Amino acid sequence: MQENNKEITIQDVISKKKETTKKVDSKAIMKAYNYASQHHGDQKRRSGEPYIIHPINVAYILAGVGLDEATICAALLHDVVEDTDATDADLRRDFSDEVADMVAGVTKLGTMMFTTVEEQQVEDYRKMFLAMGKDIRVIIIKLADRLHNMRTLKFLKRERQIANAKETMEIYAPLANRLGLYSMKWELEDLSFKYLYPEEYHELVEGINKKREERLKFIEKIMDDIRVQLKKQHIDAEVTGRAKHLYSIYRKMQRDDKGLDEIYDLFALRILVNSVKDCYSALGVVHEMYSPMPGRFKDYIAVPKPNMYQSIHTTLLGEKGTPFEVQIRTWDMHRIAEYGIAAHWAYKEANFMGKGKQVVKVEEDKLAWLRESLEWQRDMQDPQEFLETLKTELFEDEVYVFTPKGAIKVLPRGGTSIDFAYAIHEQIGHHMTGCKINSKMMPIITPLKSGDIVEIITSDNSKGPSRDWLKFVKSTKAKNKIQSWFKKEQRTENIEKGKDLIEKELKRIGFAHSDLFKTEYIEPMLDRYKYKDLEEMYAAVGFGANSAGKVVARILQEYRKEHEEENIEEKIEQLNKQKSRKSKASGSGIVVKGIDNCLVKLSKCCNPLPGDEIIGYITKGRGVSVHRKDCVNVEDLLTEENRIIDVRWYEEAKENYNVNIEVLANDRNGLLVEILNVIKDTKASLMGVNTKTTKERIAIIDLNIEVENIEELNRVIRAIKKVDSVYEVRR
Repeated sequence: MQENNKEITIQDVISKKKETTKKVDSKAIMKAYNYASQHHGDQKRRSGEPYIIHPINVAYILAGVGLDEATICAALLHDVVEDTDATDADLRRDFSDEVADMVAGVTKLGTMMFTTVEEQQVEDYRKMFLAMGKDIRVIIIKLADRLHNMRTLKFLKRERQIANAKETMEIYAPLANRLGLYSMKWELEDLSFKYLYPEEYHELVEGINKKREERLKFIEKIMDDIRVQLKKQHIDAEVTGRAKHLYSIYRKMQRDDKGLDEIYDLFALRILVNSVKDCYSALGVVHEMYSPMPGRFKDYIAVPKPNMYQSIHTTLLGEKGTPFEVQIRTWDMHRIAEYGIAAHWAYKEANFMGKGKQVVKVEEDKLAWLRESLEWQRDMQDPQEFLETLKTELFEDEVYVFTPKGAIKVLPRGGTSIDFAYAIHEQIGHHMTGCKINSKMMPIITPLKSGDIVEIITSDNSKGPSRDWLKFVKSTKAKNKIQSWFKKEQRTENIEKGKDLIEKELKRIGFAHSDLFKTEYIEPMLDRYKYKDLEEMYAAVGFGANSAGKVVARILQEYRKEHEEENIEEKIEQLNKQKSRKSKASGSGIVVKGIDNCLVKLSKCCNPLPGDEIIGYITKGRGVSVHRKDCVNVEDLLTEENRIIDVRWYEEAKENYNVNIEVLANDRNGLLVEILNVIKDTKASLMGVNTKTTKERIAIIDLNIEVENIEELNRVIRAIKKVDSVYEVRR
C-alpha cells in the first residue's frame, strides 16, 4: 500500500506510534521487523512486491489506531508461523507469550482434516472468536490484515476478488462495526462495494463528483453560520464536514428506491465539544437555527450502542428544504467513535503506563454480545447454521426496549417479548406465559419497537418453552437457552431419534452399521466434534445440533484409510453435496421430470400447495425453485425458457406446508379470538399471527398456518370468511 505515493517503511510505523504515545519501545518494534524480514526473505506478494510490505502496512494501520508495541510486533510477525519455517515455540523463545498468543490467534488452521471447505472456514472463524475472548487485540490485527489485503485486491483474479469482498462485507465489516472501529468499517465496506458492484461504484463516484462543488458550498455556508452561533453562546466547538461514505449512500438509494439526485444528505456535519453539557447546548443552538426533521433524531449519549458509541444524531432542513445530518459528540466520544475498542484499549494502556500493561479482556469491555457468541459457537456443529448465525449476530440492527422499572435491553430488530424475557434471565424465559407491551396484553410473538415498555408474565406451573418459539425468536441468546432446555428435557428421546437418523443415513449410502461403527473409526469422529461418547453424539443428531450426514462423512474418512474401493470417494462426495438440514429436497412432495433426488425449494413469493398448478425454474447452484403458475414472478421467469422444467405434485406425499394469509375485517371486540377458534376447528395448525388496526378501525390480521394441501387451505379460508365482520381473506 502507498500513502501519498510513498511506500510505508518501518520508520513510518514508529513515527505513527509516537503520534499517540510519548514513549515508544522502538527496539522491540525493530526486533520484530528484522525477524519478519529475515524469515519472509525473498517471498513475494501477488503484486510482485516483497512480502514484508504487507506486515509493515498492517502494523502501520494498528499504530494509527493507537495500539501498543506488543500488538505492533504481533502484526509484523502475524504471517511467519503460517508462511515461513518459524514456529510458535520460536516466537515464545525470541519474543513473549503475549506476542506469540496474538500471532497464534490470527494463524489459520493448517493441519486438520475437514469434510468440506465450508467446515474449514467455520473452524477458522471459531478459532478466531475463541482467541478474541482471551485478547481482543487478536481481532483488531485480523481486521487490519484484511484491510490491507482489500487495498491490494486488484492483483488477485476476479473470482478471488469477489470471494474476498463478499466475506469482508458479510463478516469483517460488520465485526469492525460491532467493535466500534468505524474508521476501518467504512473503508472495508467501500472497498468491498468497489469489487462486488464495480459498475454501480463507478457510476456513484462520477455522479458525486459532478455536483461536488455545489454541495461543498452549501455545507460550508451552514458550517460558518453554526460556528458563529456557537461562539455567541460561548460554546467551544470544532465544526467539520465530511462526505458520506459511498456504500452507505448506495445502500440508502437501494433501500428508499431513490436516484442520486434525490439523496440530499451526502454530507454530514460533526460538532466536537468538551463536555456532555455542551453537546446538549449545541443541539439547542442548531435546532433553533434550522427545523429538525421529525423522526430523525437519535440520542446515543443517553442510550449508547453496545459497541460503546455515543453521539447525538439529528437531521435538519437547510435552505430550500434541503436536509443535512449533524452529529454532536465530545472529543472522548469521538475517539471511541473512530477507533472503538482499540481507542478504549489504548486509553487503558496510557493510564496504566509504568504500572504494568493490562490486557483488556472481553468482560472489561462490556461487549456482552461477544461473550454470548462465544457460548453458542462452541455448541454449533453445522457449518451452514454457524455461518448464518454469525452473520445475523454481527449485523447491528437493534431495538432498545425498557423494563417497567426503566432498565434498557438491546434486542435484534424484529425481536419479540420472548427474546426480551431471555435477555432478563433464563428462568424468566422458561416460565413465561404472556406479556404486556405498553401496559396492554399482547401475543408473545409480537415484534417489539424501540421505546416499548415490556412486562413479562410468568407462572411456576409453566411447562417450559415451546418449540414453536424457535421460529419467532431473533436473538442468539434466546435461541440458545430454548435449545439447551430441550436438550436437557428430551435427552432420551433425542438419542433414539439420533440413532434412527444415523441408521437411515447408513442405509441411504449402502453401508451396514457394523461396517462403520468400529472403535478405530468412531473415536476420531467423537474427537472432531468434541463428544464424550456415542450417546452424546446421538443426542446432538436427534436434537438437530449436528447432521447425520456430517457424522457419517467423518467416520467414512477413517474407513477410507483402510479400504481403497473406488466407490468410497463417490459416497463421501455424495454426502458433501448435501445441503443443510433446512433445505427441502424431494421430500417437499415435488417430482421433477427426468431428475431423481434433486434439491427442490418451494418459492416463498407464492408458497405453492399441493393442488396448485406449478412450474419449475432451474436456479444457478440452488436446484429447482417451484412457483405457482399464477405467481407474479412467473412472467419474468418465462423469458428464460431453457431454465423452465416440468414439475408435479407427488400423489402420495404427506407433507405439511406453511402458507401466509391476510384477513381484512372491521375491528371489534373478540374478533381475533373468534378467528383463532375457527382455525382450531379445522385440521390446520396456526404457526404465527400478527395484527394491526388502521386509523379507520380496519383490522389487518396476518396468519401463518400449516396445511397439507390446497383443499385444506380453501376450507380454512371459507371458515374465516364466515366470521362476522370479516370482509376479505386472501393469500
